[in-house]
Amino acid sequence: MADSITEQRLASGPRPDLDLTQAEWQSSSQGVGDVQIAFVEGYIAMRNRRSPEIPALVFSPAEWRAFVLDARDGEFDLT
Repeated sequence: MADSITEQRLASGPRPDLDLTQAEWQSSSQGVGDVQIAFVEGYIAMRNRRSPEIPALVFSPAEWRAFVLDARDGEFDLT
């Protein structure tokens, strides 16, 4: 059973049942922004640092790679 802290979504396929309560959350090396990530059981979880009670998004390694490459290419640049 997943509560609000450990509930996850995976973009493609079934949702993994990961326990994020003991995850080691990491922030940007510059300490800027509100996004944190954690590596748990072969998946990458991402959450909002200011609202950690909101369910984390969970990416498979392939989804994470695609996300990072698209971000580097400016895919999500809103300016």
